[in-house]
Amino acid sequence: MFDKHFPLFLFVKNDFLQQFQSISMKYLITGLGNIGPEYLGTRHNIGFRIVNAVAEEAGVKFTERRYGAIAIARVKNAELVLLKPNTFMNLSGNAVRYWLQKENIPVENLLIAVDDIALSFGSLRLKPKGSHAGHNGLHHIQDVLGSDNYARLRFGIGNDFSFGRQIDYVLSRFTPEELEKMPERIKQAAEMVKSFCLAGVDETMNRYNHK
Repeated sequence: MFDKHFPLFLFVKNDFLQQFQSISMKYLITGLGNIGPEYLGTRHNIGFRIVNAVAEEAGVKFTERRYGAIAIARVKNAELVLLKPNTFMNLSGNAVRYWLQKENIPVENLLIAVDDIALSFGSLRLKPKGSHAGHNGLHHIQDVLGSDNYARLRFGIGNDFSFGRQIDYVLSRFTPEELEKMPERIKQAAEMVKSFCLAGVDETMNRYNHK
């Protein structure tokens, strides 16, 4: 009896493993920002810059789809679904939830690229989870997913603003000095995205978080 069904068992098991590995090597990389020319190049849109860099390096283009612009990139054996939500920052969770479900991606394979005023310009910090820290985009994602247990790559935009001027600051554009340093820092952020997908969050944090 065992010999009769053993090949079928192996086939089913191998098929399951192939499907699982396919799912486990697919990632949703979401860069947060606001759409529209008035927001182009602002500090709050640094997430868009990061996923743009990943797409450009992979040689893929974004197309407008439901809830945002999508590009599919391959990095070795990992498939990266790159997302720029078109929901505006405060409703980013709707886009994230939709594309997680549509692409059958587990939340542990979700990475959010986001601006952070608590870090100096260009500082990069990857975290496996954490609070939204007052960021409206992260706040909505947490509310929609019902959890803060997802990775986020924080890109420092500085905090050179006076009391009560935070909104004006995050919606402002970078200084010439910051723009001069921007390409190297964006390249580093893109490398961290790829490392997250290929090596995992812990190794990526150990390798990059203090650079």
